[in-house]
Formats: sequence, structure tokens, C-alpha cells
Amino acid sequence: MRSDFELEKKCSEFLKTKITDSDSAHDLAHTQRVVANAKKLLKSEPADREVVLAAAWLHDCVVLPKNHPDRKKASGLAAERATAFLEQIGFPEEKLKQVAHAIESHSFSVGIAPETTEAKIVQDADRLDALGAVGIARCFMVGGQLGRPLYNPEDPFCEFREPDDTAWTIDHFYRKLFALQKTMNTEAAKAESEKRSRYMQEFLKTMQKEIERPAGG
Repeated sequence: MRSDFELEKKCSEFLKTKITDSDSAHDLAHTQRVVANAKKLLKSEPADREVVLAAAWLHDCVVLPKNHPDRKKASGLAAERATAFLEQIGFPEEKLKQVAHAIESHSFSVGIAPETTEAKIVQDADRLDALGAVGIARCFMVGGQLGRPLYNPEDPFCEFREPDDTAWTIDHFYRKLFALQKTMNTEAAKAESEKRSRYMQEFLKTMQKEIERPAGG
């Protein structure tokens, strides 16, 4: 590839033909944010920029809905599709396996540990987008799309029960989102995830006050 611009343009054009509205939290805007996160991490992490950018752009080139029975296979399918596409556009053959590994290991549900710096950056970049203000918005967007209630009226914030994010949207914070901070690989992502996680915690504290003392109550 001759330049970042050329690679990114081709990846973006390819994605527009593959991404559907089956999962509103994994649309083109999500991918663009992940790429932006990856570029920020590259400033402090020595890595192959070409591999990182290719994997960041193509990590969700196959998207299956959250409740799809084959959801855990999505990252593997994405790695295969990305490899085939990159071969077509003349991406360096010796880097294809690195890109595929970075795509496969980005998924939280699959549980594949990233073995390269490039894979660690892509995983961190993707997980950062599940945190902070954007993470809150994405969580509620998916919950609404799946028709899940906002919270359990008996115990909204999982104080006396195990979280079940298949039943209640707020439970997803306790089931997954607050755990992401501990999975970050790079120092820059660890620092950023701490700030974003703190923002989410403050948000839920405010929500808890509103639930316990509704306006005019």
C-alpha cells in the first residue's frame, strides 16, 4: 500500500457495501471511532501502522446481531473476509496473518488473547468505544433495539443479585462494561478507560438518584 489515505479509502468503501443495520452499535460510525482511537494509541505504542489501520477498519466487516446464535463466530468470519479483501487490493501478503489475528482477538466474547502489539492496540481501540458517553449511548441503543427493559424495578443496579444483561439493559454495565477497564493492554488505553469508566459510574449514580427521588415525588 502506498499511503494511509489509500488504504483507509479502500477499506471505507468496502465497508459501505458490507455493513448493514442489523446492529446499530456496530455501524460505520463505530468503525470510524475505533480507527480514531487506534491512531491515538499508535502515537505512544510502537507498532506496524499498516496492520493496525487495516485491522481497525475491517474488524467489524462481518456483523451479527447481539442475540444471533452465531455471534461468537463473527470475528473469525470478519478475519476471513478482511483477508480476502486485502489480498484483492494488493496488501502486503506477509502482514495478512497479523491483520487476521488482530481482528479475531478484538472480540470480548471470543476470549482470544492478543499476541502482538498491533492486536493489543486494535482490541483496546474497540473496547474504548464501549466506554464513556458513547458507550452509554451504544448500550441503550442496543437495549432498545432488542426490546429489553431499562432496568429491574426490584434491584435496578444489581446490588443484591447477579447481573443479567439478557433481561435488563442497565445490567450490561455490571456484566461487561465495567470489566473492560481491567482488560486494557496499552498504558494509554488504561488511562483513557479509567476516565471513561468513571464517567459511566457517575452517570449511573445520577440515574439512581432520579429513580429513588423522581421529580415532583
